[in-house]
Amino acid sequence: MTSGSNSGSNSGFRSGSKRGDESNAHWSERELIRNLSEIFAEANSDLIVGIGDDAAVLAPSDQKLVVTTDMFVEGVHFRKDWSNAKEIGRKATIANLADVYAMSGRPKFITVAMSATGEEELEWMLDVARGIAEEAKKVGAEVIGGDLSRSDAITISITVIGECESPILRNGAQIGDQIYISDLIGWSAAGLLALQSARKEPSFAEVISRHKVPLFDGKAAEIFSKGANSLCDISDSLLIQAEQMAEASGVCFEIDAHHFEKHPDFARFSQIANELGVSTFELILSGGEDHVFLATNSGSTLPNALRIGQVLSGSGIKLLHVDTPQPGWRHFQ
Repeated sequence: MTSGSNSGSNSGFRSGSKRGDESNAHWSERELIRNLSEIFAEANSDLIVGIGDDAAVLAPSDQKLVVTTDMFVEGVHFRKDWSNAKEIGRKATIANLADVYAMSGRPKFITVAMSATGEEELEWMLDVARGIAEEAKKVGAEVIGGDLSRSDAITISITVIGECESPILRNGAQIGDQIYISDLIGWSAAGLLALQSARKEPSFAEVISRHKVPLFDGKAAEIFSKGANSLCDISDSLLIQAEQMAEASGVCFEIDAHHFEKHPDFARFSQIANELGVSTFELILSGGEDHVFLATNSGSTLPNALRIGQVLSGSGIKLLHVDTPQPGWRHFQ
C-alpha cells in the first residue's frame, strides 16, 4: 500500500522463510501491494486518488474531521499463537473505529502502516488485510493507503479519518448528569485470563472470542451517543476512562456496583469470573479492550444503555458497594 510510502523502500519479504534462506518461495512487496489493492478496492465519491500513488487525495468536506491513530505491537497487543491473522486485523481496526465513534463521528477513510519480520506467509499478511477490510466495510469506511516495512516484530498502525457535525468530548460531564455504559464490560479481560491460564473448557469460548475480536456495532455506537454531554471509548478500563472524564470535566464520578447487576448478562458473566477465580467487579472495573462506551447525560435515558452512577461535585471516582481494584492497563506505569 503506497499512499504516503517510499516506493523505493524494502524490495520484498520472504514467504515463510528465515532470513538468508534462499530455498523457500519469495514474494515481493509489489506482489503484496497488488493483492492488498484488490482486498481494499472500494468506490467512494470523496476519494480522488487512492492506493497506488505517493499519497491519497480526498475531496474537501463541509464537516469537521475526526482523526485517530492506534498502534498494535506483537507481544504487547496480540500474540500469533492466540489469534489468527484475520482476528488481529479486525481487532486493530475496531480499536480505531471506536475512537472515532467516541467523538460522535462517522469513519470514512483508513490508512494502515505495517511492519513485518519477512518470515510471514503471504497468506497470513493478506488475512490481516482481510480482517481490516471486513471491519471497515461494516461501517462504510474505505482503506485508502498506508506503508510497509521490515522490523524485528510485527506492528500494525492504523489511522482512521472520520467526519462529525459536532464532536462530543470527555470534558462535557455536568453535575447532575447520569453515567451510562453502552454494554456490560469485562469480557475481553476474562478472555485474556482464560488464554493466559490455558483454560480450554467450553464455558470460556465466548470470553476468549471476545478478547480476540471485541463485539462492536458502529450503528449501535452512533445511536448510543445521541444526547450525551460527554463520551469516551473504554479501551484501558472503566476506572481509567472514568477518572479521565471526571478530571477533564472538573467533577466526581460516583459509580454504584449494584447497577451492573441489572444487566441481563451479569449473572452469566459472574459465573465465568468465578470459574476463573477472579472477582467479577475486578474484571468489570479494571478490564479493557471491550470498546464499550462511557457517557454522561442530563436528560432522558441514553438508548441501549446501562446506568451505572451519577456525576457529583468534587473530583475523582467514588465507588459504592465494591472495593477499589487496580485501575487497569497502562502502557507506562
